[in-house]
Amino acid sequence: MVIPKSQQPVSERSAGLLLPVTSLPSAFGIGDLGPEARNFVDFLIRSRQKYWQILPLNPIEPGSGYSPYSTYSSMAGNTGLLSPELLVQDGLLKAAELAQWRLPATSQVDYSGAAQVREKCFERAYRSFCQKPNPTLAADFQEFCQQEAAWLDDFALYCGLKRTFNDTPWHQWPTEFRLRKPEALQAFSVQQADDLQPIKWLQFLFDRQWQQLRTYCHQSGIQLLGDLPFYVSYDSADVWAHPDIFGLDANGQLNAVAGVPPDYFNAEGQRWGMPVFRWNRLKERKYDWWVQRIRKNAKLFDLVRIDHFRALSEYWEIPAEETTAIRGEWKPGPGHDFFRTLANELGELPFVAEDLGDISEEVYQLRDAYGLPGMKVIQFAFHNDLPQSPHSPHNYTPNFIAYTGTHDNNTTRGWFRQDLSPADRKKVRHYAGKPVSERNVHLVLSQLVYASVARTVILPVQDVLGLDETARINTPAAAQNNWLWRLLPEQLTEDAAHQLREWVTLYNRW
Repeated sequence: MVIPKSQQPVSERSAGLLLPVTSLPSAFGIGDLGPEARNFVDFLIRSRQKYWQILPLNPIEPGSGYSPYSTYSSMAGNTGLLSPELLVQDGLLKAAELAQWRLPATSQVDYSGAAQVREKCFERAYRSFCQKPNPTLAADFQEFCQQEAAWLDDFALYCGLKRTFNDTPWHQWPTEFRLRKPEALQAFSVQQADDLQPIKWLQFLFDRQWQQLRTYCHQSGIQLLGDLPFYVSYDSADVWAHPDIFGLDANGQLNAVAGVPPDYFNAEGQRWGMPVFRWNRLKERKYDWWVQRIRKNAKLFDLVRIDHFRALSEYWEIPAEETTAIRGEWKPGPGHDFFRTLANELGELPFVAEDLGDISEEVYQLRDAYGLPGMKVIQFAFHNDLPQSPHSPHNYTPNFIAYTGTHDNNTTRGWFRQDLSPADRKKVRHYAGKPVSERNVHLVLSQLVYASVARTVILPVQDVLGLDETARINTPAAAQNNWLWRLLPEQLTEDAAHQLREWVTLYNRW
């Protein structure tokens, strides 16, 4: 008997794909929120996936090597992801104008070219917005400015002042601006009003295009899994606007910075240079900055991965004058009080805990106390004691998201070829119970995590396609050649969709 679709049981098990927006194909140098994003959603639908996991959408700090985890605003969107084609749909550009700005389709992001294209697009689009007003668009813009004023006004001021002072960091500005004297800020806002308005307008467009994409996802049953960087850059709108909640002195100079202690891989540890939070002050304020931030992310995503989740239990604090992370010390994070406050303010907590690396038992207890899914990465299983490793599929429990690798890992094919010793390759073959080579290792590991009891499986698109190390997104601690890879048009094939559908069906993930 065939059971009608409406009466078929819905599995709690699910699957998804990891792909940064920047890695989408595009005719304008970088992946964006336009037609190719919708094409990717269509691929997810054909593949019977439930989740699209992305990397942070915040603006990228200049000089950070394009890392999405180094941002100068925790609230603003990266306007480099705006789609010129959607500006045409809004009547802000003419379709014929786009031809002059098209860039070659390549397997790497052209950050410089993309920025030049968008500068020209935005200038022309804003001129059109001002000279040929669209009443609906103008009303929506005014409503956006009012609703987002709590962060948007400070962000626009920060960007305007940065431009005025030739991109000098805020902590080197003249005293009246560095210390946010109200009279100075008010005068600047009035004098520079015509220059501050376009900054807000671009944020409005980002929100508009993202919400259109999110609606398209939801209409098709696709959920968005976003990413929340734990810290923000010292030179950021957040730290300038809220210096009392960060590790600064009365003049805005750094007292203490974040990082991680020395380990097997790095004898000096990692000194990130971002200011730590003053959790005692945040507690007094009922974590208002964090509440506002989480509320904003809840409008963007269905689930949010908290990067460096460990710091909510304990964090490594380094005196600002230290050049390495060696002389830091562990300090207690906000722990349960933080989550209780968020739950009271926001209700259900839509978080995923990034619980990878050297993690204490207290961190796991904090994660489990609030029922937050953790992460498992099968690549990690073969570098340690395979039978006992928590990353071995036979040791998984349901409330986890299982990966072949994350954005910080090599592709599975590149990992097998470059990173494994002969003994570790033998482990892979023994564990899989079949011949494994560079050509099929991505299929073998993908199938192992799909078959596991982990409630959700998310594969990097590179592993779906079996791409080698040249498609790696990020190599931690490497200063160059990160955040560059992107898909070529038509690279996601129907064969790939068929393989995913087959696994989703076989392992009851749909």
